[in-house]
Amino acid sequence: MALPVLGVDLGPGVRAGFTTRAGGVSASPWAELDLGLLVGDDPAHVRENRARVAAWAGAPVAWATQVHGADVHVVGGPADAAGDTVGEADALVSAVPGTAVGVLVADCVPVLLADAGARVVGAAHAGRRGLVAGVVQATLAAMVAQGADPGRVRAVVGPAISGARYEVPAAMRDEVDALVPGTACTTDAGTPGLDLPAGVAAVLRSAGVGDVHVPGWCTDADHRFYSHRRAQRAGTTTGRFAGVVALAEMPGE
Repeated sequence: MALPVLGVDLGPGVRAGFTTRAGGVSASPWAELDLGLLVGDDPAHVRENRARVAAWAGAPVAWATQVHGADVHVVGGPADAAGDTVGEADALVSAVPGTAVGVLVADCVPVLLADAGARVVGAAHAGRRGLVAGVVQATLAAMVAQGADPGRVRAVVGPAISGARYEVPAAMRDEVDALVPGTACTTDAGTPGLDLPAGVAAVLRSAGVGDVHVPGWCTDADHRFYSHRRAQRAGTTTGRFAGVVALAEMPGE
């Protein structure tokens, strides 16, 4: 059975999408397609799940150890996808055909980007701290250094907790919105909130990316995805799903 990945269009020669919980081998509470090695799941199960994602992508996937920062790792070749992690980073960029990059999330925002013409792709993990630290801008800058043009870049802001469900203290909301305008919101409960997907989209557009798609999937509301906050309320733990993007190998490359 094909892996049920939510595919997105980032241009010709690019394969991109967001995994769901389905299609893997992990047992409860991580069931099924947990891709996180740091959440208590059996590492053998996680590696099998990652292998299934690589098969979907048609290329080995490079992963990073994410620390809610703004560091970007530029993939140098297939060796970067050979191990469990390339090291600490919250975004990966690749101009190497036949190598995918992925970011892990469970309420934070996975951002997939591609300049199909320049043959450059990127993936960023943008939680509240990373967004404030500038991980989205850093990812774009690393892509530009590899030949991308923001005006040609397509971006998809993937499944994340919505502003309607992300309640924060009023002081935090105001502090984040001062640094990333467009993030402040009010939750469905009428309390102060943060709309991280809106903030990511605003940063992308202000950086010159005109093609920004925000599907609006909410991880807290949509049980197809892992959600850290939903698991906390249930008194349990959860896995990690991913945003993955790959450059297909083209004739002559």
